[in-house]
Amino acid sequence: MGTTVRGRRIGGLYFSGIELRDLLVAWLALGVAFMLFFAGGAAGFDRLLAAGIVLPLVVSLATAGVAFLLHEVAHKVVAVRYDQVAEFRADNGMLFLAVMSAMLGFIFAAPGAVHHRGRLTDREHGHIAIAGPVVNLLLMGVFVPVFLAGVLLGSPVVTLIGERGIAINVFLAAFNLIPYGPLDGKTVIGWSKAVWAATFLPSLLVAVVLVFGFGFGFGGPF
Repeated sequence: MGTTVRGRRIGGLYFSGIELRDLLVAWLALGVAFMLFFAGGAAGFDRLLAAGIVLPLVVSLATAGVAFLLHEVAHKVVAVRYDQVAEFRADNGMLFLAVMSAMLGFIFAAPGAVHHRGRLTDREHGHIAIAGPVVNLLLMGVFVPVFLAGVLLGSPVVTLIGERGIAINVFLAAFNLIPYGPLDGKTVIGWSKAVWAATFLPSLLVAVVLVFGFGFGFGGPF
């Protein structure tokens, strides 16, 4: 018989056993996917093994994994504030696609979503949607001193954690604010074009300059 994960109350929020399991599975799968992606996919697997797989995985879980977890928790926090029943559900097919795409040298990460039910206004829907990208932008700021500390200390690993934390969070913010399909941007722009523009355009600009212009986050020992 399988082990049932018990629900827990964390920081005033209730997480069901299924939700905790899905968050853990998505966190681990995205950690593996981003580790493979930054290694260059299957072509860089030998280099990844030479570096030792544990540290690259920890770095990925601490950057991409944390960025994802707090993005989804932010959606849940605001939804619950508006008296919604809200839970995260992983999309196992999309998690598999994330790992497989990373093996090919690119990544497509849509690990699941926070589902909520209850009556909401467009403004409340917008607040729930914008919460995830805003948290990613705040996390980008958190990783800036980590990056600077790594540079000052001459630590390649700490510098890399800072770089990837900055790059991944600004990329996730910009990507999720694209006003298309199930992404947060479509809901945000339906509520307020001004708020959408004030968050999406700076995020996109920083992502293009840092990630695509300077390859920020792709350096380091692995």
